[in-house]
Amino acid sequence: MSLGRYIAILITLCLVKTAYAQDDTDSNVQLFSQIPIPNLDPSFTWLDDHRVVARVEQSDGTIEFLVTDARTGEQRQAFDHQALAGVLSDALERPIDDSRLPITRVGLVNGALIAFIEPELRVFEIIDDGSVADPFPLADATPFLLPVDNRELSGSGPASVRFVNRLESEVQLYWLSGGHRHDYGTLAAGGTRHQNTFVSHAWIAVDTDGSEYGVFVADEDPGIALIHPATQRSADVLGDMQDESIEHERSWEVTIDEYNILLRDRRTGNTKQITSDGTAGDFYRNDIHWSPDGTSFFAIRTRPSEPRTVHIVESSPRDSKQPVLHSFPYRKPGDPIDHHRPVLFRVDRETGDAKKTEINNDLFQTPWSLFGDITWRPDGSEVVFSYIERGHQVARVIGVDASSGEARVLIDESHETFFDYAHKMHFEPIREMREAIWMSERTGWNHLHRFNLETGEHLGPITSGSWVLRGIERVDHETEQIWFRAMGVYPDQDPYHVHFGRVGFDGQGLTWLTSADGDHSLRYSPNGSYHIARYSRSDLAPVHELRRSSDGNLLKELVRADTDELSAAGWRPPEVFHAKGRDGQTDIWGLIYKPTDFSPDRSYPVVEQIYAGPHGNHVPKAFSRWHHAPRQVADLGFIVVQIDGMGTNWRSKSFHDVAWKNLADAGFPDRIAWMREAARTRPWMDLSRVGIYGGSAGGQNAMAALLHHNDFYKVAVADCGCHDNRMDKIWWNELWMGWPIDEAAYESSSNVAHAHKLEGDLLLIVGELDRNVDPASTMQVVDALIRADKNFDMLVIPGVGHGAGDTPYGRRRTLDYLVQKLK
Repeated sequence: MSLGRYIAILITLCLVKTAYAQDDTDSNVQLFSQIPIPNLDPSFTWLDDHRVVARVEQSDGTIEFLVTDARTGEQRQAFDHQALAGVLSDALERPIDDSRLPITRVGLVNGALIAFIEPELRVFEIIDDGSVADPFPLADATPFLLPVDNRELSGSGPASVRFVNRLESEVQLYWLSGGHRHDYGTLAAGGTRHQNTFVSHAWIAVDTDGSEYGVFVADEDPGIALIHPATQRSADVLGDMQDESIEHERSWEVTIDEYNILLRDRRTGNTKQITSDGTAGDFYRNDIHWSPDGTSFFAIRTRPSEPRTVHIVESSPRDSKQPVLHSFPYRKPGDPIDHHRPVLFRVDRETGDAKKTEINNDLFQTPWSLFGDITWRPDGSEVVFSYIERGHQVARVIGVDASSGEARVLIDESHETFFDYAHKMHFEPIREMREAIWMSERTGWNHLHRFNLETGEHLGPITSGSWVLRGIERVDHETEQIWFRAMGVYPDQDPYHVHFGRVGFDGQGLTWLTSADGDHSLRYSPNGSYHIARYSRSDLAPVHELRRSSDGNLLKELVRADTDELSAAGWRPPEVFHAKGRDGQTDIWGLIYKPTDFSPDRSYPVVEQIYAGPHGNHVPKAFSRWHHAPRQVADLGFIVVQIDGMGTNWRSKSFHDVAWKNLADAGFPDRIAWMREAARTRPWMDLSRVGIYGGSAGGQNAMAALLHHNDFYKVAVADCGCHDNRMDKIWWNELWMGWPIDEAAYESSSNVAHAHKLEGDLLLIVGELDRNVDPASTMQVVDALIRADKNFDMLVIPGVGHGAGDTPYGRRRTLDYLVQKLK
């Protein structure tokens, strides 16, 4: 047998082995996805401020609806299940088992408890004593979602709504936000539509005659919004959905024409032009903010810049033989950006005569973002706005005197590294604009601070400690309470677990609303007196608790998901593991995935799934029966790890700052230390065979592993990587790399510049139509590898955009490569 034929047979056997392994992996996915997990996602309905109904699944598949009284802890059946089964059997003309009622959820409509039945879309009223009334009129059961007045307390996570149009005409659907309607298209008569949204987002339907139906406010449970003639709403139902800044009665309104400002007399309809210097290259924007008394308005003027154009070629269009050129605007680091500046106008309310006041821009000369959170003082004496300087090291709150146009700094935030404006900025005036809440990392941890908004004096921190404030849920100006999310609260828990708390404006009365060891979300009772806390971990299925909001005390565990059947089928959760990082002091957290057929007597190569983008933390914290990508790799006979190293977000400022002008670091010293410590007590982890794969920023990271740490990593698959950050989008890269452009810093983080250092097996994947990361970024690193005479593999997928490695073909090639090179 010739050597060439022998090699061909070996390659064929390797590919066949991989294909069979993939089939096994897919069968595991199908098996585990079909096994029910009782109470994985139970539904809850508040009957009033203290009673909540839960839909509870037992391990034998039976279903029970239980009502719990938060005041007493008493729990009982919410209604007579047997009686309801009888009513449903008659109404639906089929037998109904009272232990498996086909009720998707219950709700409270006009004071009546109703049971909602799918797929028939039938509704039945349940009497308070537990008996069942006649079928409830469908019209009175809509909208079958939370009432409008509950939206502030209902959370902010993803949600879904199914719109059902029972009208004889089509309707227009709108999302309501900030006093504006955002068009989401039409829904035909008799039609249905599944709409992804977020908890507390409000929707309304409008028919062809302009009649309004709703308002529908999304809950954490999948909701059904029934649009019916009886749900026509009067205009006043939207009153509390409007923008809080109610427009003062004015005689004049602003319009923009030919780049200039005109005032239109509301009384006569006549207009008068008050500027003439606006041009296409320096125009006034249609972004006007009137003072409360209607005597002044704040306008924005912009000098636009021409964005860079990126060109990509679609080589194999499905509707044409010839390739197609696509061109689109795409700003990259260092490119010019639009320059905005404020202008102030004083208006005579009778005549409409206007006086323009130019504002000195010394305090905001190089804006990245200007005029966010524009607010007038109640007396109209000063307008306040926020400013972020390009380079993202300076943020300010500026006040401008309405009479003189003089600008002053009210809050000044500066950092030697970066100010993470995209994730850690919150400015909110309080106490009639005498003070303000400001989010800051000035203490080394992300917290809230209070400022005197008249003098600019820092009045001190509202929250403090070695934990981070993750975000504000709401600010209650009447009770002077801030409700928020936080991470790292409990030292004995994973620092990335989300917990919820409440604190007073003065920093007093800090109360933690959750304490269980897990990642949390909350659902409040209508008046906020109680809440349901849902928590889970990667290795713990969801648990739902009933807690009191005044002190966070646990009142009762409502329901716990059951994974016994899943575990009996061979499913195992990932292992949560933490070890010290590069400094020998900081805990680094991650996950370890084992094959379904894992044996401690075997030796397994190790594969890291990496994404080290500084904008977040990326290791999953909540429960999932199937973290698809890492489990798919693990079931091919690997140990798969995911790790959040230094330079990622939501730890201390110093932890995050590792990424400053240093994206090549990607936390690799921490990752390697973590894996070595894990392997020390897990002899089945073979660190002589370590691979890595990732996409986008993870693609950049994966290739960098073979450039800078090829003594540890041996194989890498890099999908659609931003291999030189000067080729990538402007906002993401200038945030971490600064501005003006530091060429040395970009060069040190560039895979192109270091391509000659490649050691190991590298597969590059790119989609030719990537609009997120310029495909030329991959081609430039290919060019550098060829010039350095380096061996590598490459896959270009025609007609595909960002994430080409996640397409079925790209995924198969990734798995093949890892198997061929590491096993």
